[in-house]
Amino acid sequence: MNVGFISLGCSKNLIDTEAAIGLFKKNNFQIVNDESKADILVVNTCGFIESAKEEAINTILEMAEYKKQRCKYLIVMGCLVQRYYEDLVKLLPEVDLFIKIDEYDILWKKIEDLVKRDIIEKFKKKSTRRILDIEQMPLLKQEEFLDRVITTGKNYAYLKIGEGCSNKCTYCAIPYIRGPFVSRKKEDIIEEAKMLAKKGIKEIILIAQDTTKYGVDLYGECKLAELIEEISTIEEIKWIRFLYSYPEGITKELIDVVSKNPKVAKYFDIPIQHISDKVLKRMNRKTSKKEIQNLINNIRSKIPNVTLRTSLIVGFPGETEQDFNELMDFVQEAKFDKLGTFMYSKEDGTPAEKLPEQIHGNTKRARYNKVMKAQKEISKENLKNKLDKQYEVLVEDTTFDGKYYIGRTMQDVPEIDGLVYIKNNSQDVNKDLLNSFTKCKIIEISNYDLVAEFII
Repeated sequence: MNVGFISLGCSKNLIDTEAAIGLFKKNNFQIVNDESKADILVVNTCGFIESAKEEAINTILEMAEYKKQRCKYLIVMGCLVQRYYEDLVKLLPEVDLFIKIDEYDILWKKIEDLVKRDIIEKFKKKSTRRILDIEQMPLLKQEEFLDRVITTGKNYAYLKIGEGCSNKCTYCAIPYIRGPFVSRKKEDIIEEAKMLAKKGIKEIILIAQDTTKYGVDLYGECKLAELIEEISTIEEIKWIRFLYSYPEGITKELIDVVSKNPKVAKYFDIPIQHISDKVLKRMNRKTSKKEIQNLINNIRSKIPNVTLRTSLIVGFPGETEQDFNELMDFVQEAKFDKLGTFMYSKEDGTPAEKLPEQIHGNTKRARYNKVMKAQKEISKENLKNKLDKQYEVLVEDTTFDGKYYIGRTMQDVPEIDGLVYIKNNSQDVNKDLLNSFTKCKIIEISNYDLVAEFII
């Protein structure tokens, strides 16, 4: 039978999808990219914010239309299912099987029951709270990480080092969906990194909901710096980066590894969310304005060429005009290289849902636009500093007309950050350049991307 996958949401979700693809391939199913040719369609959902939930429901309904054609089974898994299992069972009879995250350890058994023996499970209705306090979410088995099918191309792959989150920020449903933070064993992660290297992967991207919590539950202290050092000894791996490092967890050891290890991207992704102490406290964040400012200054003093990325939330309940102006002043002062902004989304069952002084949608939109407009100019100014400088670029593609090669520097996260367009002065495309590292000189900039020429 042919199986098609649709993976929504974050890169952590993508790894779960890749593991599921691996399970199907291991059991002799054919993976297809065309939904119309699939006998089974699997949708891995996100349930983090309102727009993600809407996208998930719309995708499920869109895939359900294929059941009028060839598709025999529609399977839905992931965060949305974990969060709204009973509601989805009632509202979406088109779906043949829902798989919650806390069932991933028996994922294949549930699929076997449905597909191999042609039995659709009868779902028992239970009287439970919409969001459960989960004690611990079972991790995927190590063999499922090793058997996963890489969907991100030849050059890079995500490597999940932990599951869940224990931070309990008042706006976030992740701890209630995926449970508290659980680290994977270091030896298992190293084994998976070696597997990826053997497949030709050149760049490893370590991810978790908060990578700086890695090892605390297993070893009593953060082991992220140590883990990165060990992965860097794998000869075939050329670039290593880690994402989602909460400010309070960034240690001296971690800064030193980024500073001194040539394989590690000089890049910190630090989701600070806000800068007003009053708002940070209502968010149940663990750092203050002063601590955030000191951290940024410390990182930049020790790594002068560092790239800093952050994410912000505007329109959090109780955010006054004064709080927002304080945030705007900070954005102008800090001059982050990369910055993403979210409008606060009221999530079921989270403490912030019940906070007073909810902000009107129009106000949130206006504040969002103001931050992004300011950041656009900051980004352009930061990129100007790259003009006439030389960078190593990983070439990954070409434009449709072949006039430019498309690549990334070590300071650019795939699918998130900007690209480097390298002028092709030849009439033909040199395929030997694809998926290779080359030296380039930056000659032009746009809002977020760079134009370069090869250094001959």
